[in-house]
Amino acid sequence: MELLVASAIGVLTMVGLYLVLSRHSFPVIIGTTFLTYAVNLFLFAMGRLAIDRAPITGSGSSDYTDPLPQALVLTAIVISFGMTALVVVLALRGFLETGTERVENSPAGDERRDLHHPGADR
Repeated sequence: MELLVASAIGVLTMVGLYLVLSRHSFPVIIGTTFLTYAVNLFLFAMGRLAIDRAPITGSGSSDYTDPLPQALVLTAIVISFGMTALVVVLALRGFLETGTERVENSPAGDERRDLHHPGADR
């Protein structure tokens, strides 16, 4: 079971990184979502969650589960939802201002310059 969970975390991370490195904004958004899924699964796996055990309620109880990983994952879900909403709004604003949804690093005001020809800006 540990190999399956570790493989799932690795696959989610690889797919997320591949999509984040693309040149279009929609795959970048989906890639960050995959990365947050990988982090959430990693937090659950590191928390050693137990089935049918009570959370920490008092001293003297030796059979309990730690509620901290569940709280961390719940917080991460809320933060990732807010982050995804912000990135979608930024991508929409970028599309409305530039007319394209490509993610490129071009100087301001030089969107139409041909970068393959050094003398094209003269």
